[in-house]
Amino acid sequence: MERIFVYLAQQQIDTSSLPQAQANQGQIQNLLNIVFVITGAIAVMMVVIGGIKYASSQGDPGAISKAKGTIIYALVGLALSIFAVTIVSFVFGRVA
Repeated sequence: MERIFVYLAQQQIDTSSLPQAQANQGQIQNLLNIVFVITGAIAVMMVVIGGIKYASSQGDPGAISKAKGTIIYALVGLALSIFAVTIVSFVFGRVA
């Protein structure tokens, strides 16, 4: 088995036929901004859904608990999305 690993490690692999990615910093940042906007929109939508669930719970403790959980997790997701945008902007600002 060890001989096989040694043999494979010594082989040269031709990578010239593989496609090369031609992405620059601006394209990557635009793609990440789109992802973060979609994530933020989903989080805001989940806060609204949680609010609707809370308003329509009619005092049921289980339904209120689920609605509060939805709102809390959506707000955490929104905060993480904003934090991620800040980190990416900071990193690309340092790289540029």
